Amino acid sequence: MSQIEDRLAELGIELPSVVPPVATYVPAVVCGSLVFTSGQLPMVSGALPATGKVGDGHGLVPAADAHDYARQCALNALAAIQAVIGSLDRVTQVVKVTGFVASDPSFTGQPGVVNGASQVLGDIFGDRGVHARSAVGVAVLPLDSPVELELIVSFA
Repeated sequence: MSQIEDRLAELGIELPSVVPPVATYVPAVVCGSLVFTSGQLPMVSGALPATGKVGDGHGLVPAADAHDYARQCALNALAAIQAVIGSLDRVTQVVKVTGFVASDPSFTGQPGVVNGASQVLGDIFGDRGVHARSAVGVAVLPLDSPVELELIVSFA
């Protein structure tokens, strides 16, 4: 097994299959020594676990759930990265995470939601998982997803 596969097993994480695109794009592209992922939704077995806006009121996706969905988005992004570079052991740095949170107008906890992604990347990659980040509140996301995430990683 590889170092990252060992770490994933230690954490009890199984990478999902690459989520098929829902439109005209590819899940990840290599440019030089960087991999850019397309926006990854929190798909699990081909379906979103929840839809709607994140917030604190009735009928909204709770921030704690959205945090978990951001984590799933990161795992889906890693699957896309692995598919184009062969092994996550080749990742030298998680460079940038951009998280989008479909937010109720009164919700301002986007950074806490996107922490779901940042934390799992740190757990998996250690110092190589420390990254720059944006956590952006938006009105709506594709398929009414509560969260979407993009990653940029460098590799050797």
